[in-house]
Amino acid sequence: MPASDRVFGAIGHKLLLEDPLTPGELADLEGEVGVSLPGEYRDFLRRVGAGGAGPSYGVHPVQLVQGRWRWEGDGADLADLSRSGESFPREGADSEAVQLLLSEQPEEDDFDDIEDFDDAFEAWEERWERVMWSADRTVGAVLISTLGCAAREWPGASRFCR
Repeated sequence: MPASDRVFGAIGHKLLLEDPLTPGELADLEGEVGVSLPGEYRDFLRRVGAGGAGPSYGVHPVQLVQGRWRWEGDGADLADLSRSGESFPREGADSEAVQLLLSEQPEEDDFDDIEDFDDAFEAWEERWERVMWSADRTVGAVLISTLGCAAREWPGASRFCR
């Protein structure tokens, strides 16, 4: 069995890295998104690679696609660095809203019909996603990696410089 089959997430990135960005590419990327990326991430992009092998399912590659820079990968389209002057929120979703939603989460045992449960859960999940993934919470965020099962890692713009 090859090593890439024994390391979690390696089946996707095959333990390979994208080529690092050149200084010009990094400047172009930062110019397009309107921020200076955090120093550690800039160093990674310049010295290690523009994505690929990394924790879990790897680091989403940042690539020039049809003349525009973008992060490629599961959910990477959630990045929104375009709202100038705003910083990534330091706190998560409104804890009261989260607790209320959690208390209202449908339980399968409370339904006689699985389709009724599915409908109720789907409606609840839409409300959950509006709270957890609202633009007010994700402004300035760049999704750089996924851990699987919708668990994601993204540094906040509070660490980015405008």
